[in-house]
Amino acid sequence: MAERGPVLLVLRALGLGDLLAGVPALRALRRSHPGHRIVLAAPACLEPLARLSGAVDAVADARLGRALPPGLHGADLAVNLHGRGPESHRTLLATGPRRMVSFHNPEVPESAGGPRWRAEEHEVVRWCRLLDESGIPADPSELDLRPPEIPVERRARGATLIHPGAASPARRWPAERWAAVARAERESGREVLLTGGPGEVELARRVARTAGLPEGCVYAGRTGLLELAALVAAAGRVLCGDTGVAHLATALGTPSVVLFGPVSPRLWGPPPERERHRALWAGKSGDPHAATPDAGLLEIGVGDVLEAIGELPR
Repeated sequence: MAERGPVLLVLRALGLGDLLAGVPALRALRRSHPGHRIVLAAPACLEPLARLSGAVDAVADARLGRALPPGLHGADLAVNLHGRGPESHRTLLATGPRRMVSFHNPEVPESAGGPRWRAEEHEVVRWCRLLDESGIPADPSELDLRPPEIPVERRARGATLIHPGAASPARRWPAERWAAVARAERESGREVLLTGGPGEVELARRVARTAGLPEGCVYAGRTGLLELAALVAAAGRVLCGDTGVAHLATALGTPSVVLFGPVSPRLWGPPPERERHRALWAGKSGDPHAATPDAGLLEIGVGDVLEAIGELPR
């Protein structure tokens, strides 16, 4: 790495929403270290969106729990945007960086003097504060992404994009309720698209069948991340749970209704000053990794979602 100039290594080996929540911090690092090559240690599938941020030069495939590749050793600066440690701290320290920026963890002596972790803090603000208190100014409002330069079908422009899936069952609103919302949107004269990852194809198809929608409206399993981002950017509104697509809608400025269950939108929701978005939450916290839908999430009814859609800007 030394032959290519000083390297700034950033660890955030998490998912799509986590990457997007970390974009303001990544941009702060880019601004404060213009001469460094910024390498993000994250899942390789996120590289297209990481590059779209303009803050990252390269992505090194990484998963927490396994050592980072030898090519990442000896960075000028390593920044832990992954968590409060100790495991993530030790993963970075094992690469032998000259300096590490991280939250303090009493189990890791090298983190002494770092900022203190605050449990009840919005994810975007948390990582910007880590940098601010480490002498690197960061602006939490720098969330926006430019839309990918990828053509989309005409039907996608102004459509209602529904993303019914989520990483865990606790954050998945029932398919039958999504179908009722999809049916109402179609009856209002709007096109409806259903998106999802490769493992969510059958879920999207079930929503479409129950709503009486044509098979062609199901885009689940047919898009990569950039194609999904292009669909979100073209849509008139996005309806989803607490998942990565919600962060895409925020970053791309597409009006959205986001359904929260076990985790408060105060921690992961669209920033309140972004008035294009509506976060629905019953006010009850639970286990985000539970094997069944969260009880608070189930308190949100179809009528609540339709009402929130009516409040979105056109």
